[in-house]
Amino acid sequence: MSKELDQIWSQIKSELSATIDEPVYRIWLDPLKAVDLSANNLTVEAPAKTCGWVRERFGRVLQACAAAVLGPDVTVDIVTSGETRSPRRGGSARPSPSEPPQQSDIACGNPKLTFDQFVIGDSNRLAHAAALTVSELPAQAYNPLFICGPPGVGKTHLLRSIATFIATYSPGLNVRNTTGESFTNDFLRALSGGGLEAFKTGFRHVDVLLIDDVQFIERKAKTEEEFFHTFNALYEAGSQIVLTSDRPPKDLQALEDRLRERFQSGLVADVRVPDFPTRLAILRKRAQHDDIQPNDPQALETIARRIDVDVRALEGALIRVVAYSSLTGRALDSELASEVLDSLYPKPATPGRSITEIKAAACEQFGISSEELVSHARTSRVAWARQVAMYLARELTEESLPAIGREFGGRDHTTVLHAWRRTEQRISTDAERRSAVEELRHRLSNPSTDRSA
Repeated sequence: MSKELDQIWSQIKSELSATIDEPVYRIWLDPLKAVDLSANNLTVEAPAKTCGWVRERFGRVLQACAAAVLGPDVTVDIVTSGETRSPRRGGSARPSPSEPPQQSDIACGNPKLTFDQFVIGDSNRLAHAAALTVSELPAQAYNPLFICGPPGVGKTHLLRSIATFIATYSPGLNVRNTTGESFTNDFLRALSGGGLEAFKTGFRHVDVLLIDDVQFIERKAKTEEEFFHTFNALYEAGSQIVLTSDRPPKDLQALEDRLRERFQSGLVADVRVPDFPTRLAILRKRAQHDDIQPNDPQALETIARRIDVDVRALEGALIRVVAYSSLTGRALDSELASEVLDSLYPKPATPGRSITEIKAAACEQFGISSEELVSHARTSRVAWARQVAMYLARELTEESLPAIGREFGGRDHTTVLHAWRRTEQRISTDAERRSAVEELRHRLSNPSTDRSA
């Protein structure tokens, strides 16, 4: 490295260290080396085993720090030792799509159970961030990490993602990934077959212990006793412990108090049923992964709107719709999706609210008059209230688009469709607007809570 490049890289590393937490910086970014600077392209060398992850996780921040030192036109190319690449333009620090993280036997070989394939939303953001942190810094951040939530919302996905990540980027660590049921069965076999010491060795001499569905050990006194001592041994040895459960620790009332206290001693992160934007993102991710190409983009929206229980049901519905399309030769569109789902997930009965009632509720919530609502006024306050009212009229009534348009000042069906799409877009990115729409929907769907009733 030339003296000039050495000085430039030192400045960039100062920017990085001021931006990234010290432990993360030390593990992932401190080993990087700048090896070339030419034609506004900075080439940075990373260790082979972490290069792909550095590109993916830190590419943007590295680009930003380099731009702060060298100017906005600089691009960053992250390479492995001995790798040569031609300079690239525009965001070359982004991960290469041809270099996905390697899969691991620990993750059961499922390519969908990785951090790459996990869709982040408001319902799982904390749990995802915590899982990623313990993967990068085992036993240095949140220990234990307790992830809880109802079945089918992504807890196992996060657990397997941790296992895959550590196996890929920290292969020297010994990871044990099992379930509460398997732990119980293995312990009982060891107890009756004289293999108790081997069992203890297999669980207490690991660097990372991942237990899925730990609630299974409830009401099993001997298993709880053994798990208590296993937990203590690992914690005192500085090993990372990650547990998942269908309930938070405080609700595991049949569990021994001392175990429940230990589960609560670290970070408890919940995963909830995904909202509509997250469900739609999950379907799009799955469609992309499986190379599914709907003839109508609204087909996925139809599925996401109808299936609001959990991720497994959501993906199962997509599989059914795709299979029906393939077997019948029909286009994969919203009409087919509705037809297939009608038999499996019937539409919930609506309270039969009329467009007039929806308009009145919208006027009350947004503080405008009924004349303003149907007028041609385009102020943001009135336009938003009108769009929401048309959106809910389509959602909560069986009226056609032209019929809805006529109720809103004689507008045509394209205006109603535009209002629906605009509202969908806004509530998917703006939490405050989404809350307002959901509050109004709740009032209309539950007449007893309607203040205008």
